[in-house]
Amino acid sequence: MRIAAFLLAGIALISLAFRGAEPKYPPSNFADSTGAKLFRTYCSACHKDSAAGLAPAFFMLKYMSSRSIYASLKSGKMRQQGSALTDAQQRNIAAWLTGYPVTTSSSLPDSAYAKFSLAGNAHRYDHWGWGNNYEGTGFTPSSQTSITPENVRQLKLKWAFGQEDAVVVRSKPALVGDWLIFGTQFGDVYALNKNTGKIGWKFTASNAIRGGIQIIKKENEYTVVFADYGTSVYALSLATGKLKWSARAGFEPLSAVTGTVVAYNNKIYVPLSTVEISAVANNDYECCKSSGGVVALDANTGKIVWKYRNTAPAKFIGKNKKGKAFFGPSGAPVWCSPTVDTKRKLLYFGSGQNYSRPATQTSDAIQALNLETGKRVWVFQATSEDAYNTACPYLINCPDSSGPDLDFGMAPMIVKLKSGSDILVAGQKSGVVWGINPSTGKMVWKTRVGKGGALGGIHWGMAASGDTVFAANADNGLALDKSDTSIKATPGIFALNANTGEIIWKAPPPCPGKGYCFNFNSAAPLALPGLVIAGTTNGQIRAYDSRTGNLLWEYETIRDYETANGVKGRGGSIDGPAPFVAGNMLFVNSGYGMFGQKAGNVLLAFQVD
Repeated sequence: MRIAAFLLAGIALISLAFRGAEPKYPPSNFADSTGAKLFRTYCSACHKDSAAGLAPAFFMLKYMSSRSIYASLKSGKMRQQGSALTDAQQRNIAAWLTGYPVTTSSSLPDSAYAKFSLAGNAHRYDHWGWGNNYEGTGFTPSSQTSITPENVRQLKLKWAFGQEDAVVVRSKPALVGDWLIFGTQFGDVYALNKNTGKIGWKFTASNAIRGGIQIIKKENEYTVVFADYGTSVYALSLATGKLKWSARAGFEPLSAVTGTVVAYNNKIYVPLSTVEISAVANNDYECCKSSGGVVALDANTGKIVWKYRNTAPAKFIGKNKKGKAFFGPSGAPVWCSPTVDTKRKLLYFGSGQNYSRPATQTSDAIQALNLETGKRVWVFQATSEDAYNTACPYLINCPDSSGPDLDFGMAPMIVKLKSGSDILVAGQKSGVVWGINPSTGKMVWKTRVGKGGALGGIHWGMAASGDTVFAANADNGLALDKSDTSIKATPGIFALNANTGEIIWKAPPPCPGKGYCFNFNSAAPLALPGLVIAGTTNGQIRAYDSRTGNLLWEYETIRDYETANGVKGRGGSIDGPAPFVAGNMLFVNSGYGMFGQKAGNVLLAFQVD
């Protein structure tokens, strides 16, 4: 029974895929604690686990940090409601919701800080967001980096930055001048000096920052834009770290943001996923009503310009075995970042599976929307009838004939072919890479590089250099798709010809020795001229020759570090976003305490010696 229960919990975490640390619930008197009673009295009327209203659902609150909930009641958006509570009561509510006591950040030494200064026309490195550019190719040109196949072996660790209490490190940085901007698991956003790792300023959001940072430049003014997990979008002054505006993009209580926002032509495009996929594990929950989608905000004010839902508003379709109402359609979350096609004026994105039936054409699909109106132009569906949630396979909220959970978890890429035409390339958790006509949504080619499964296949992304595409294939043994036993698991980095889909080379990740071995390529790779740089769940960061796949450099990140800010540092698995380069420096996240992988809390900076 213990093994069965463990497997069930593991399956739930695998399919969750919003990729965050679980709350640490109190072991006893949970329902009757002071915090529970205070929440029922002062908060539960608005914060319910339902698809009605706009207040974040109870389930969403549990994934916030205790610090942010306390701050909201003390002096933030909920200060009016919090005014009826004592300081101790505010702390009790926050601690009960999250399973963590309210703490303040440890006092860092003066040596952790540096004076922030920005030249009037500082250089914004033209790679930002999730895929480095509007096309989403994950490519950094030679004009932005001096790291080459000839000098990559000279990369040496320059500094490490420790993220307090973190076990997952996955926010992709952006860089302006000497300042690296990135977010953390507990909503802290830092400006770090790229040469020293010292803190110039810090801003704290209400929830985890799971995507990357977008930089908007208008004349000589820079604005930092990002979204937190609770769908709040923030615009900060880069010069001061102060808030310009914030707005909630989610159109439902269980809406979440796991991808990176993209700013283009005075709009900010926000991808919306939904954590209803996990709320359904509660047998009393009425499944399912929420929808994934995309929201466009005005970049100057944060006001909503348009909304796009992946599924129509859910309707009652029957009752489950416990007599609870069952609703559909639902789900089709957008885990990834949108891709902007400036030529065709289209926005591309991928979606996940439905949470309940009926299944829709917009699940496990790539879609194209009109940038200005949000109207759908076309949809390409790779896997139909994929209805799945974390109640599967044993709990009552599992849909009949549940599907394999084969999302498009990555952002599609616009790749230029030898003919001069474009092709849209997307990788699926099924282990298949798809070539799609960007104007029509019709398939051009498809290539299987792996077995696939709920944890990938292609999980977090790919990259492209010219007309060569690089796919990171996870094929994680915890969650393989076992529907076809003739297909073997083949984790590693694959190079494909974007013109034909033909595989050029493949490089499996080795285990580092007799110790920890969890050898998958789940994180998105980075492409440079002549190089592909990719991390492994073993904690290795590796550089390959992009023409041959030969290994040129590697570094084992799972170790202890003395950090620039004095926080105890420890490396772990590498998962999530691609590494980041600027000039002669390489920046790598290390730590991913999910799905059996190694926890860690460091951002590492390497420099060509």
